[in-house]
Amino acid sequence: MSTTSTSSAKGNSPASSSQMMSGADILVKSLVDHDVEVVFAYPGGASMPMHQALTRYKDRLRTILPRHEQGGAFAAQGYARATGKPGVCFATSGPGATNLVTSIADAKLDSIPLICITGQVPTAVIGTDAFQETPIVEVCRPITKHHYLVTDVKDLARVMKEAFYVATTGRPGPVLIDMPKNIQNSLCEANENVAMNLPGYLGDSPKAHPEQIKQMVAAIKLAKRPVIYCGGGVVSGNASEELREFVRKTGIPVAMTVMGLGAYPADGPVCLDMLGMHGSVYANWAVRDCDLLIALGVRFDDRVTGKLEAFAKHAKIIHVDIDASELNKNKEAHIPICSDVKFALAELNKQVESPGDISAWVKLCLDWKKANPFKYNTEFKGILQQSAIDMLSDMTADRNTYVTVGVGQHQMWAAQFYKFRRPRTWLSSSGLGTMGFGLPAAMGVQAAHPDALVIDIDGDGSFQMNIQELATCYCEKLPVKVLLLNNQHLGMVCQWEDRFHASNRAHTYLGPIDHAEYTGKGSSAYAQERYPDFVQIAKGYGCGAATVSDKSDLAAAIEEMINYDGPFVLDVEVPYQEHVLPMIPTGRSVDEMITE
Repeated sequence: MSTTSTSSAKGNSPASSSQMMSGADILVKSLVDHDVEVVFAYPGGASMPMHQALTRYKDRLRTILPRHEQGGAFAAQGYARATGKPGVCFATSGPGATNLVTSIADAKLDSIPLICITGQVPTAVIGTDAFQETPIVEVCRPITKHHYLVTDVKDLARVMKEAFYVATTGRPGPVLIDMPKNIQNSLCEANENVAMNLPGYLGDSPKAHPEQIKQMVAAIKLAKRPVIYCGGGVVSGNASEELREFVRKTGIPVAMTVMGLGAYPADGPVCLDMLGMHGSVYANWAVRDCDLLIALGVRFDDRVTGKLEAFAKHAKIIHVDIDASELNKNKEAHIPICSDVKFALAELNKQVESPGDISAWVKLCLDWKKANPFKYNTEFKGILQQSAIDMLSDMTADRNTYVTVGVGQHQMWAAQFYKFRRPRTWLSSSGLGTMGFGLPAAMGVQAAHPDALVIDIDGDGSFQMNIQELATCYCEKLPVKVLLLNNQHLGMVCQWEDRFHASNRAHTYLGPIDHAEYTGKGSSAYAQERYPDFVQIAKGYGCGAATVSDKSDLAAAIEEMINYDGPFVLDVEVPYQEHVLPMIPTGRSVDEMITE
């Protein structure tokens, strides 16, 4: 992908660059010129000219119609997360635009390159509370990396060029382009050879200085108990191969954030899996006891650190991140390095030597791993969520598989029990924690990788927030699979109610309740029949579907799901009393970890 291309689109186009073009055609042609392959777009009155232009480029640009603007934006995120290319979505003005807000905020927190294009009322009536008018630039100002309200069609070619450049350089993020309807219809001579005007924006990735690399080399050489703490920056920076080479050279154990899963393979010899609130005992203990913490592409998020002053309190900290604002923001680093992680690791690999004898430390970490694995009750008569994910992981290990998730217990169990071996195969709304992310994100992945197996591991709460996208999967021939772990409850909130609120149920049961009998505790008043009937709903959308409750039937049910020729929902009946463990309560230290 070229984010700064100024070449003309190949083949026939509605107008050559020397002819007059409408703003809508200039915008869509710019997408083609920037190698965009698919857009997710829901039309409305203020965006119709752009949709008409999309039909004129349908031989080079696939337009997928979601069933909700939020679904379209999350699908664009799925495309971006799985490919590294910017995802593109369209919405109309007013409610169409505001329906994008959650996904824009989500992309900002998870550093996802996203181009969001909204229709707007004509410039003459902006500010008059015109029909379906919202000041979407003002609404989204704090949650975008950059934003534009285009008021002159002559600026559009430059705006498009800048938008792709900003979204994809440095720390990636979402860019909003708000297009008044009269600008879409205005004509001007297309001029692709425009200069960008981004004063103060340093698009070129910062690079670690040679002296900083030497400091890292020296610190690693002296370390007796080093640990690598890697996050989403390693994935978005395409630095996974450099990380793996670094680990081969040094043998240093690797712990990953939820955003970093897949950066180092789950079956790697020194993999400590995920750290943090629901991370492994062994990863959290290793960070607690290490004397050198090598933090790569992370932001020391509160869900990782817990009690900040207790996190890695015995360690010298090296922190490498592309965003200078993240350095020393939450945790002070002894060696802070503002750099592209890929470049820093490549330079480090040229010089680094194995630390002194760390074999005893590595053995201790791996002994902890052997003694304290992620576990569940294998004797349980029904189907536990963990066992279903564990089985799915085993059954898809030799497939080109991508996994998306909603948000809640199922998300954390997927992070714990599914074995990710490659970057960009795990997609999770991590910073914002948005329920409803899983299904539309899977749509975007499937559009990007039509031959891959794409599975949304979801909960019944999250799934229902964007369940309408089953229609998109069917109509657009996107054979997404949904492993629905159906416990009839908002499981993660139930877990917190059990741990911290004496199991008092405060609106966390998702089925019909007899309020005359409901006490708020236990399940005596809960409906006996499962609600809703997800199999019937899925089939109503044209998808395949089945339900399973018997452990002995689970393998065959999963086999049917993954081999079904089209979208499929497997409704798995699971208990609501199960807890995600380990768990470090908010603001507590690793020494207060709950394991039973």
